[in-house]
Amino acid sequence: MDSTRWRATRSLALSAIVVGSILSATGQAAAAPVGPDVSSWQHIDGRLIDWFAVKRSGHDFAMVKATEGLSYINPYFVPDSLLMRAAGIARGTYHYARPQLPPEPQAALYAATVLGQNGPLDLPPVLDLEHSGGLSPAALIDWTHRYLNTVQALTGRVPIIYTYPNFWKTAMANTGEFTRYPLWIADYRGNAQPEVPGGWPTWTFWQTTDSGSIPGIAGRTDLNVYSGAQGDFATFANMG
Repeated sequence: MDSTRWRATRSLALSAIVVGSILSATGQAAAAPVGPDVSSWQHIDGRLIDWFAVKRSGHDFAMVKATEGLSYINPYFVPDSLLMRAAGIARGTYHYARPQLPPEPQAALYAATVLGQNGPLDLPPVLDLEHSGGLSPAALIDWTHRYLNTVQALTGRVPIIYTYPNFWKTAMANTGEFTRYPLWIADYRGNAQPEVPGGWPTWTFWQTTDSGSIPGIAGRTDLNVYSGAQGDFATFANMG
């Protein structure tokens, strides 16, 4: 068997096991909300995502890359946003951090692009933090505070932090200064629960694989599950 296909198949199987274990642990009768996260990479040859097919396949939300650094705007952000809303999928949007550049203009670019991220079907704004930009932990911690404070001031919502355990433990010195922000953690090891760094009491979203397959999305995509840590998902996503 092709090794890449084997890894993808194994990763998908582990994701199914993970969701099942979450349901067993919480005693939930209904499935935990799940959804992909996407960027321009999922628009192979310029094809649009069929968000209606994504919704029919049981996905309740999706995270879409909006911006990066000081000037990049995902060229598919607007069509993805419009079609997701039409399909009834809750929308999360994220900014890919470039910490070697000042945080306030990055936060302003993001907030202007997503139009506040505080309307119907909108999850809170997300900071994707997975590169240090060469900053020391102390400088990166300061950068992160400044970015998050600016985004919260511009959107009126407490942002979500996306990261992965090893990055947080090294580049951020495993700081516990950010536990008031919901955590979206990437951990693909197939355990019953992800590793939660930085003193967070729990995770809110868990990216369980980078090799998922969903009807309506060409190629592989990341898959995520919501824990219920922020309460009712419909309320958290402004669905009511």
